[in-house]
Amino acid sequence: MMGKRRRVLFLCTHNSARSQMAEGLLRHLGSDRFEVHSAGTQATHVRPLAIRATVELGVDISQQQSKSLDRYLGEPFDLVITVCDEANEACPVFPGAKERRHWSLLDPSKAVGTEAEQLAVYRAVRDAIRERIERELLSSDTG
Repeated sequence: MMGKRRRVLFLCTHNSARSQMAEGLLRHLGSDRFEVHSAGTQATHVRPLAIRATVELGVDISQQQSKSLDRYLGEPFDLVITVCDEANEACPVFPGAKERRHWSLLDPSKAVGTEAEQLAVYRAVRDAIRERIERELLSSDTG
């Protein structure tokens, strides 16, 4: 029996890497069990290295848009997950959220070095996000 899809919102500061990768990964891994969105306290753009890191797993986030948190303020969500410490502090209250979690993740956009070295950081963050999604959202999702 299919239950109602859980509405999940991933929040980050710029909605450019961590929250975008989380949105794409949960949409891919959770298939039709979730309605997934992401937003930032300041919208920017989806970073090319975030797109490359997720494509390696067969998840294309190149069509996703960076969105401002304001767009979702009036909407109800089953779960709001902040994926950076700044966003956790910037939006201490999300009125429409039934549940709120914080995943403290390294900011890959601050990575330095060659493109390959920076991509390695994006991959590490991507894998950490995937692991949290599988452990906290997919295995515990009883419908």
